[in-house]
Amino acid sequence: MNTKYEPVIGLEIHIELATKSKMFCSCSADYFGAKPNTHTCPVCLGLPGAMPKANKKAIKFTQKFGAAIGCRTLLSSKFDRKNYFYPDLAKGFQISQYDSPFTVEGLVTIKTEAEELKRIGITRTHLEEDTGKLTHATVNNKRVTFIDFNRSSVPLMEIVSEPNMESAQEAKLYAQKIRQIARYLGISDADMEKGSMRIEPNVSLRKGTEGSKGLKVSKELPPYKVELKNINSFKFVERAIDYEIKRQEEILDYGKVPVQETRGFNEQKGITVSQRSKEFAHDYRYFPEPDLPPLVFTNGEKAKISAKSIANFIINQKPNIEAVLPADLVSQIYQKAKTAYISDDDLEKIVKKVIDENKKAVQDYKNGKYVALQVLVGAVMKESKRNTAPQKAKATLENLLN
Repeated sequence: MNTKYEPVIGLEIHIELATKSKMFCSCSADYFGAKPNTHTCPVCLGLPGAMPKANKKAIKFTQKFGAAIGCRTLLSSKFDRKNYFYPDLAKGFQISQYDSPFTVEGLVTIKTEAEELKRIGITRTHLEEDTGKLTHATVNNKRVTFIDFNRSSVPLMEIVSEPNMESAQEAKLYAQKIRQIARYLGISDADMEKGSMRIEPNVSLRKGTEGSKGLKVSKELPPYKVELKNINSFKFVERAIDYEIKRQEEILDYGKVPVQETRGFNEQKGITVSQRSKEFAHDYRYFPEPDLPPLVFTNGEKAKISAKSIANFIINQKPNIEAVLPADLVSQIYQKAKTAYISDDDLEKIVKKVIDENKKAVQDYKNGKYVALQVLVGAVMKESKRNTAPQKAKATLENLLN
C-alpha cells in the first residue's frame, strides 16, 4: 500500500430482520424462493389509499441489537420518507429514518489478525423497509429487467459505523462481528448469499506529509467518499475495498480528487465500476412520514431490552465463560427466559409445604420477626426452582400465614 495515504473506511450494513410479516403490512416476510410477486399487497406495492402500520417486533429487534452494541436507545423516534425514484421502489419513496433513529452512539471491538484490539464507533442503528429486487436477463435477444416485489417492505435494519477502519481487513472483521451479533441475538440469519445481509463500504483516502519523524496523517476527513455496492460476501468486501484504495491512490498521485460517487463491484473482473453520482441527504427531501405517528418509549420499556437480564443470568448461574461458547450461553439465557412460571395452584401447594416444614420460621414471623418471612420466601423459591416471581411468593405466603 502507498504509505502517502491513509484509508478512511466506514460501513453501512443492512440486515433483514426475521419477523413473520413485513415492516408495514401483514404480508409474509419469508419471501426467499417464492414465486415472484406473490407476497404483495396494496401497502407494499404503494397503491393509493393504502395505509402502513409499523411492525412492533421489528422495532424491538432493532432496539435489542442497538443495546447489544452499546448504543443509546432514544425514548422518542419517528419514521421519515426518503424520496427517490428507482424501478424497485413502487411508491417513489422509501419509509426510513432520518434524524430520530431508534439507537445512536455505540461501539464494536474487533481483534485484528495481529491480535490487536480495534474499536469501531457506531453512529446509529435505524429501521427502514427493503425494496423490490431487480433481475437482469436477455429475452428474444433483448436486455430486459424483471422486478419482483416480494422483498418490498421486508424489515431492514441499517447499522452505520464511524469511518474508523483503516484497511480492508478491518472492514471484513467488523462486518463478520456484526453478523455474529445478529445471529446470536436471533434477529436474523444474516445470510449474505440470500441477500439478508448486505454491506456498503464508504472508502476515501487522506493524504499524509513526510516529516523528519516519518509520515504524519491529517485527521480531517477527505473532501469526498466513494460508496461501494453489489457486494455479497466477506471475501468480496475485502477485494472491493483493496481495489478501490489502489484506484484512488492513482488518482491522488496525479494531483486530482476522486469523484464522489456510487460504484458497483464486478466480481468476475475484481474491479469497481461507476454507477451514479453519490447523493447527499438533501437530495432525498426527507420529511416525517405522515401516515405513521411518532413513537414514544418509556424508561420501563427501555429497561426491558437486553443487557440487564443477561448480566443477572451470568451473576446468578455463574457459567464457565471460558468453556461455554457465546452461542451456547445465549441459548441458555434464551431457554431460561422462555421458562413458564408455575400456576397459582402449584405455587399454593409449594407454599403450604414450606409452611409445614418450617414451623420455627412461621412462629418467628407470627411473633413479629418479619425477617423470618424472607427465610420462607427463599424456601419457596428453592422449592419452585425459581419458576415464580419472589414478589408473588411473598404475597402468597402472607395470604396463607395471615
